[in-house]
Amino acid sequence: QRGLALGTPATGGSPGQAPRTGSITVSVAVRGPRFRKLKIGAGHRLDVKASGVFVLGIGHGNKLLTDLYNCHLTKVYTVGGLFGKATDDFSDTGNLVEKTTFDHITREKLERILAVIQGTNQKALLMYSNIDMKTQEAYELAVKGLIRPMGKSPPIITAIRCLQFALPEFQLEIHCLHETQQYLRKVVHEIGLELKSSAVCTQVRRTRDGVFTVDDALPRTQWNLRSIQEAIRNCQLKVETELEKTLA
Repeated sequence: QRGLALGTPATGGSPGQAPRTGSITVSVAVRGPRFRKLKIGAGHRLDVKASGVFVLGIGHGNKLLTDLYNCHLTKVYTVGGLFGKATDDFSDTGNLVEKTTFDHITREKLERILAVIQGTNQKALLMYSNIDMKTQEAYELAVKGLIRPMGKSPPIITAIRCLQFALPEFQLEIHCLHETQQYLRKVVHEIGLELKSSAVCTQVRRTRDGVFTVDDALPRTQWNLRSIQEAIRNCQLKVETELEKTLA
């Protein structure tokens, strides 16, 4: 049988000297690869101007991630705004389009606009959920908080409220489905227009993605094997419980 040479000739050895070889017990050809490849899948994306909870699926977690997102769970964002100017991309870093006055805006006026937005979106939520609201099934789903579109739909805001108001700045909490971060910036822009002014978005931060919250997230300093394994164990029960509740 033909043999396999493990190692390289000794440097500076005399002619005819046998090659110096390493231990075969550490050879990849004997023990196999040192590392096992794991598939890592990304959940709902965050664009470069946004921050917050970003969920990854590792190994078998990819299937759980897909199953979980097929439940169409709500995501929550903290969104900052600034009255008085408009830009081409609705963010405070975009190219300035115009400046406007904002002294006439009050918190009460802002909250009235938010109530209109929420009411309009609630109608859209019911329409895309394809549920007859007069049935017992609809009542039971409403009690469990499970009325949601189970397929593709436009972005839907399920709740919106003002957290802080100090002209020209304000901060909102937005609960939504099927959104993008750019859509949320546009919402801020449209709020400014409805208030006879203008507004840009200063911050988009996701604080919840389905069952995952900021408390579940790992900061960069904890991106190590032990912390990741512990996070997976802690989150597994959350995922399984939500799947059981939604798919029951």
